Parts: sequence; structure tokens; C-alpha cells
Amino acid sequence: MRPPFIHRRAWLAALLVIVPGIALVAQRTAPAPLDKVAERWVQQTLKSMTLDDKVGQLLVSSFESTYLGSDGEEFTRLSTLVTKHRVGGFHVFGGSELAPSVLLNPNYASVTLGQPLEAASTLNRLQALSRVPLLNTGDFEAGVGFRLAGATVFPRAMAFGAAGDERLAFEAGRITGRETRAIGVHVNFAPVVDVNNNARNPVINTRSFGESPALVSALAGAYVRGLQAGGAAATLKHFPGHGDTDVDSHLGLPVVKHPRERLEQVELPPFKAGMAGGADAVMVAHMEFPAIDPTPGVPATLSRPIVTGFLRNELRFDGVVYTDSMGMRAVSTMMPPGEAAVRAVKAGNDVVLHSPDDVAAFEAVKAAVVRGEIEAAQVDASVTRILRAKARFGLWKEKLVSLEALPTIVGARASHALADEVSRRSITLIKDERNQVPLKLAPGARVLYLSVIDYPTGWGIAAPSRTFIPELQKRWSNVTAIELSDRTTPSELELVRTLASRYDAVVVSLFVRTASFSGRMDLAAPVVRLLQDLAGSTGRSGTPLVAVSFGNPYVATFLTELPALLLTYDFYDRAEASAVRALAGEAPIGGKLPITLPGLFPVGHGLERAGGK
Repeated sequence: MRPPFIHRRAWLAALLVIVPGIALVAQRTAPAPLDKVAERWVQQTLKSMTLDDKVGQLLVSSFESTYLGSDGEEFTRLSTLVTKHRVGGFHVFGGSELAPSVLLNPNYASVTLGQPLEAASTLNRLQALSRVPLLNTGDFEAGVGFRLAGATVFPRAMAFGAAGDERLAFEAGRITGRETRAIGVHVNFAPVVDVNNNARNPVINTRSFGESPALVSALAGAYVRGLQAGGAAATLKHFPGHGDTDVDSHLGLPVVKHPRERLEQVELPPFKAGMAGGADAVMVAHMEFPAIDPTPGVPATLSRPIVTGFLRNELRFDGVVYTDSMGMRAVSTMMPPGEAAVRAVKAGNDVVLHSPDDVAAFEAVKAAVVRGEIEAAQVDASVTRILRAKARFGLWKEKLVSLEALPTIVGARASHALADEVSRRSITLIKDERNQVPLKLAPGARVLYLSVIDYPTGWGIAAPSRTFIPELQKRWSNVTAIELSDRTTPSELELVRTLASRYDAVVVSLFVRTASFSGRMDLAAPVVRLLQDLAGSTGRSGTPLVAVSFGNPYVATFLTELPALLLTYDFYDRAEASAVRALAGEAPIGGKLPITLPGLFPVGHGLERAGGK
């Protein structure tokens, strides 16, 4: 057995030659058993429950973690879900603002970050109202800071794949686990164990560790162990595998048409490895898998052959099974919330997550149990799993968190330092045809900086280049910064094309998102043509031209003319600061591609630079 942490290059080299179809046998398919006292609490609680109590446990509602006063309509709604409808827990979102739907300026952002203390305060007040402790969830794939301001935010999973170090994945999981528990959340909907082998995947992409099942299995396993060490539950998602699709399940219903043999080789090994490692939960995808359930138009979430027949009976997983958000259009446009909830429970899911109408879901599932459409024994089995998960966290003894202790845990300097290390080590130099990385420029050199974004809408949490520009100016004071997008006019593009020759260097940042509900992941064609022209003109003049890709790494496949390109696999301040340090030669560059760039470079490719000047 390979030791938990070994040198990156040694194990990465080994992973690259492992046959993808590793037949991992899930020897351990459930979390560790409870002690006798905790198990007694589970059985006594189950015995005391009414049908309303049991049905409520199958539902996880949600709220936004901005300030929520106790004497307000929203908290009243949430408290009613606890006291009347007996919901089993709450999912913690960030925040949002109202944004108008207008034609001439569709650039207003609606998404904001939440606040750790507000989340913890709301959860504590809801816990105090609950007869059965709440089991709360969060979507903290990139750390708690991915949703809540001030908490630690880590680079996307693909950056961990590029860094290639299980220690980093373990520590990120441990830190995330500690911060998750500090705010009163118990289950993290991570890691993503989808194997991203489709360059046009609009929803997984950098959320995946990479395209090698072995690499994904190794890093996801380390992350699971880290979460558990930090005290939180891990969730493997999106079962049976969302990596090879070109449809966003937030918008439509993807179909994976591969035969069962291919699923066993590529999609399933990371799930089997995670189950063998004792992962606490699995999230089921809103996708069709005809090789497992040939019924047309039925997503895995609503498929009994997939959830019960395959996940439960064949793979013998006995942890908690969550649906993906029932508000996603792959399901929500198919049927009303009540019917969807009934279908999900009948399929074998333990928890219906984030229904568009929790009350309708509650009433529909209860009615289905009463009329015998859903067997009472199945409900009892699901409730038992949920109660056991709650018992593992000791919630039957203490269900509140300390608001005083939270600031000492969430957002610590050591945690941010680890995130910095991951970001630095993930930077991947895939091209440097003119040997211009790092940039060799005098402090007073004239630098043209082009901040190239996919489209202006939705940049509410962090505006592109807000860190890159000031960091660039610290090294080279004479910087001209211009933003380009699909809304840039032809005359403006022509002006940039003309002015570029006046500068000593051109630096380009490419911001291309794979954002849920957008269905977009490209640059506008006129902007691409401008970059191609600049590549040609700077080649003739000898002017340095270096580009950095933020987000979708596959952008390199339609900008092959760029002479130098670094990948960060991420967005926001940390990635931008790391990229500038790499460009300036202040940090080494050693990341390796965890994916294939079709027609360009294979997995494992990456140029190295010593850095550290």
C-alpha cells in the first residue's frame, strides 16, 4: 500500500501509467459504526417519531447566510419548517441581491458572499427549535470561503490536480472540515469525483481533479480523509459521474451514453475508492445513464435501478444518499415539486435537497406513504441512516456551536497560507515559444494589459483583474489596462490593435467561466481574432506577449497562436496574485496538466521555471 503522502513527481508519474479501469472493490461502504450509547439514541429516537417527524427528516431546506432577524418573515418561514414540517436540516447558501432583467444593461450581479457568524447564528436559532437535531449541509467545494466571506477559499479542484500532492488535498479537506463545523454545518457536498474528460463540459470542468480516474481517486481520497479529520462528513458527487457531458444539468438533462464497461473503467473508480475510504454520503446526479437504467427521460436522481439497484444493492453503499438540488431545471421543469420529491424518495434517495417548495414536497411524500406508494420500511431505513449520521457528530448531546470560538477557527492565517501554496504550485506553463516567461522588463517598461472576459454579466463576487492590475503595477509602474468582452465594439478592438505596437510588452488575462445556469464557456470571435493578430504582430516585432488563463483551461485549444500561456484553473484574488508572481519570476513554476488539451498537450505536460528572484 502506498503511504498517504509521497513526493508529487513520484506518484504522479506512477498514476499516469496506471490503467484507468482500476477495479477498486468497495470493501467498506458505510461510515464507521456507532458506539452502543449513540446507537441506543438512534433507536429510541426512531421509535418515538410520528410519520410527520420521519417524512420531515427526508427534506433539507435552505437559507442565505446574510443577516436574518428572528422577528422577520424569512426566519418565521424557516422556523415553521422546523416546528411544523420537521425538516431534517438546512443547506447554507451565500447571499444574493435583487437584479433587474433589462435589455440595455444586463450586467447587474445578484450573487454575493454570505457571512460566517450570520450562518452560525441562524443555524443555532433553528437548532434550538428542533426536537431532533438538524443535520446541516454546505456546498464548500473550494472551502467555506467559496460561499462565506472571510473564511478560507481554496483553488478549484483541478488546481490540486495540477499541483499533484495528496498532502495539499488532505490539508485543504481538514481545514474546510474545521471551518464547516465551526459555523454549524456538518456535511460538505465535496469532493467532486467526476472525471472531467470532455473539453466542452460546461458545469464540471475545473471542479474536477482531472481526467485520470486514478488521479481523481487519489486526490479525492485524501480530501475525504482530511474532511473527516476536520470533523465534517464528505459527499461523493455527482453519481454515477458527470464528467463526460456537454450539457449543464442546471439548464437541461444531460445523457451519458457510454456502455457499462466504459463506466466501470472511467466514471465509477473514484466513487468506489471514496466508498472504500468510508465516505459518509453520495450525491446523485440529474443525468440519464441508459447503460444502468434504459428508461428514456429519467435522471439518475429519480431512477430506482440506479439509486437502489446499483448504488445500494450492487455497490452496497449504506451511507446517506442526497439528491442534487431539486431546483435545477433538469428536474424542476419536468414535474411539480411534490411529484419530484415522491419520485426521488421512491428511487431510494434518503434526502430530497433544496426542493422549490418544501411544504409541497412534505405533503406529497407523506401522502405517498399513507397510501402505500412509498413503503414505511424504506422511510424507516432512510431515517435510521440520517439519525446515525447525526449521532456520529454527537448532536444528540450538543447541537449548538460557539459564536465566540468561530473567529478563532474560520479564516486563520495558516489556512490562507496553505491555499496560497496550492495556488502557487498549480500554475502550469504550457507554452513559452519565445522564452519570455518570466518577463524580463525594466521597472519603467510600458506594459499593455488586456483583461479579456467572456461576458460582463455576473461578476459580483470578484471583478476580473481587481488584484492582477495593482500587483502588475507594483512590478512595472507604467501599465495601461483595458477590458475586452463580447460587448467591445469593432472600433474599440481596432484601437487596441493599433496601440499595441507602442508598448514594450503585452500581458493578457483570459477569464472564461463555466458557470452554472449560463451555458457559456467561450470568448467572442472578434476578441479571439484580435488576440490572434496580436500574436502575429508581436512575433514580428519581438515584443513579449504572455497570456494567463483563469478558469476554463480548455480555452488554450482555440487560442493556439498565443506564444506563451499559463493556466491557473481558478479565479479571484489568490489566483491573480499567484499568476503575477510567476510572471515576474518571483515564484517557481512547476504545475502539470491534469487533463489533455485536445490537439495540443497530453496529461502531465508542463514547462518548469526556477523562479524565486
